[in-house]
Amino acid sequence: MRRAIKNKNITPPDFVYNSPKLEKFINYVMWSGKKETARGVVYDAFDIIKEKTGNPNPLEVFDLALKNAGPALEVRSKRIGGANYQVPREVRPERKLALAMRWIRDAARGGKGKPMREKLAEELIAASKNEGAAIKKKDDTHRMAEANKAFAHFGW
Repeated sequence: MRRAIKNKNITPPDFVYNSPKLEKFINYVMWSGKKETARGVVYDAFDIIKEKTGNPNPLEVFDLALKNAGPALEVRSKRIGGANYQVPREVRPERKLALAMRWIRDAARGGKGKPMREKLAEELIAASKNEGAAIKKKDDTHRMAEANKAFAHFGW
């Protein structure tokens, strides 16, 4: 019997930039239901991005950072004959976006000694230039998938 189909929650666009992706990212940054605080952090980070890059539209930097940080391949564990194999798989677009957002957020949270808005702005700028901790995480994931390419025939 097939699994029940889940209805996806569609996030409405944010107020300032009218982008559903940005509203989703604000939800990722949010802690303990404090959405206004998260919104303030993200918008302040966007102001810092405007200053540092000189780009009047920080949404372009944000979209490029998400595109660069999203992995194309990942490994999933599959049990075959009593052994666990790391089987490389392609990543669905929704998961690619979710992983990119999570990795950028975690990389920004990882830095110490600066306000979150500055760390987030720096991480987004770095990811848009294909550098930084989120990009390193993506490269590690790709490297692991490449190393386990021999098990690709076990795929789903």
